[in-house]
Amino acid sequence: MDRVIVVGGGLAGVRAVEALRGRGYRGALTLVSAERHEPYDRPPLSKAVLAGETDDTTVDADWARLDCELLLGERATGLRLADAGGGTLATTAGELPFGGLVIATGATPVTLPGDGPQHVLRTIDEARDLRDRLVPGARVVIVGAGWIGAEVATTAAKKGCRVTVVEAADTPLANAVGPEIGALTAPWYAEAGVELRTGVKVAAVEPGGLALGDGTRIDADEIVVGVGVRPEVEWLAGSGLDVERGVVTDASFRTSAGGAPRPDVVAVGDCAAYWSHRYGRRLLVEHWDTALNAPEVAAAALLGEDAVYDAPPYFWSEQFGRMVQYAGQHARSERMLHRGDPADGKWAVAWLTGDRLDAILTVDRPRDLVQAKRVIAAGTPVDAALLADPAVPVRQALNVGGFE
Repeated sequence: MDRVIVVGGGLAGVRAVEALRGRGYRGALTLVSAERHEPYDRPPLSKAVLAGETDDTTVDADWARLDCELLLGERATGLRLADAGGGTLATTAGELPFGGLVIATGATPVTLPGDGPQHVLRTIDEARDLRDRLVPGARVVIVGAGWIGAEVATTAAKKGCRVTVVEAADTPLANAVGPEIGALTAPWYAEAGVELRTGVKVAAVEPGGLALGDGTRIDADEIVVGVGVRPEVEWLAGSGLDVERGVVTDASFRTSAGGAPRPDVVAVGDCAAYWSHRYGRRLLVEHWDTALNAPEVAAAALLGEDAVYDAPPYFWSEQFGRMVQYAGQHARSERMLHRGDPADGKWAVAWLTGDRLDAILTVDRPRDLVQAKRVIAAGTPVDAALLADPAVPVRQALNVGGFE
């Protein structure tokens, strides 16, 4: 192929560019990004940027060496596939023919109904704007006690804001890790001086506050919405590519159109619903670790190489002075066990099926996470009794052999 276009200027996009060049592709290469900034990391937006510790998270990429044309501030608006391969990408900068295409358009935050102003936290401009509004005494209401909501609440409280978090579920993180584990994080809010209101439905965002489903209202100077994201795939309507929530791909991130393979088009990052042999289903993983590592496989596949991505999902969150990390998938696990007492501050929870470790969540136990992630990836059987003992390193809680 003589020209590859990467659509999306997030981490997955820049990593795809680097991977293509690293694997020997020497043809024309263009990156199209809706944002005017060069690609940057997003995790620091709700952490260091919002806290005022940094103002720039630009990914360190040598664009001259990569010989990649950057079309910043330009958006993909449509796609036409040619029967023989390749096609044309429609953008706000005009139509761009391609031989190979990497779709890495990420995701868009969900917003709430209503005509009042609401903040989401997806771009660096949004983070800088919200940061300037987090002033002492400001009444900040955050909708959603998930990962982003907790991180924003952490920073807002530190800055002296009067913070209220409202959550539709009965506990924080109910959708992510389940209500039993989510309930263990609820006391963190009170410790930080944050009011947590669970089981609350929001009707609308109004000027000066939130209208709730029960007819009451919460007054606010600033409203932050952190209730999830949707894959940015609307621009693919009519293209023929198979889309179901995200762009449907195989385990190598190759797409399909009407069920027929399109090896000249790959999708990766937050917009890709990729097949996982490990879990026997499609995964839509919206986390930094996947955006960092999966593009290597997508680039290999686009260049005709054999490669499969099947790493256990991993992410982390810094909230209320704690490092919370999670690896694996627990949705279909048979049982859960506790590793350490939450009252002691440092603890973990593991999910198992039989003697296999499916997933782990750790609070201020980074060594547990690192070792467990390797056990999950290898599928090594574990001894549940040993695993439940926080004094036993995870790598020693195996029921066969050793683990180095």
